Amino acid sequence: MKTLLIIPTLNEVKSIDSLIKKILSLKISLTILFVDDKSNDGTREKIKFLSKKYIFIKFLFRNTNLGLGSALKAGFKYAFKKKFSLCLTMDADGTHDPKKIKLFLKIIKKNYYDVISTNRFLKKNSMIKWPYFRILLTKIRYILVKIVLNTALDSSGNYRCYNLKKIKNKHMFLSKDKSYFFLIESLFYFEKLKYKIKEIPIYLSPRTFDSSKMTIKHILNSFLSLVQLRFRYLQNPNVLQ
Repeated sequence: MKTLLIIPTLNEVKSIDSLIKKILSLKISLTILFVDDKSNDGTREKIKFLSKKYIFIKFLFRNTNLGLGSALKAGFKYAFKKKFSLCLTMDADGTHDPKKIKLFLKIIKKNYYDVISTNRFLKKNSMIKWPYFRILLTKIRYILVKIVLNTALDSSGNYRCYNLKKIKNKHMFLSKDKSYFFLIESLFYFEKLKYKIKEIPIYLSPRTFDSSKMTIKHILNSFLSLVQLRFRYLQNPNVLQ
């Protein structure tokens, strides 16, 4: 099945070479699309170089930082336009092990799921090497999502696989959020729309290069967005139709 891997980037030049080498080692057929939001550390130059070396590497360069959700939606539009059957998304910072891609594809092809997502809480010690503060923030966000949206899904992770043959185009863009909250909102909608969602456990490697961009401010913004999302849905459940 024709498969696209979307990788949003923002100043990730130090990790791209290692990531591409790991993906190449899988020896699978896919197209890689980098969506870059005005990196200024050499990321764009690195991506251009790789795209000349490998014909399956494509890119979308944007002139401002529009947010993770916006980057993913740009990638999804590309996927539908180019008629890809499957669409994977992952981070560029080295925390997501590309080896999981084979498992994603195996499950979604054989079991007819619509969305495969990762869950950091299905197994103990999945973040054991992370900084304690980052683990704490991640757990707080997970608990808030669970309580406010009444879901057991770990919906803030970007390592996923979507079956575009089964998900309606309009449903991929129901969330209007441009930030990383798009991940939470979109999975909430998929769950309410009765799409078949499969979660698999994941071990997250600590960032090898630079530091995480998540802060307490992100958690506070997440809480406000969660409350607003819950209120909107309770007020008008038909918003998904």
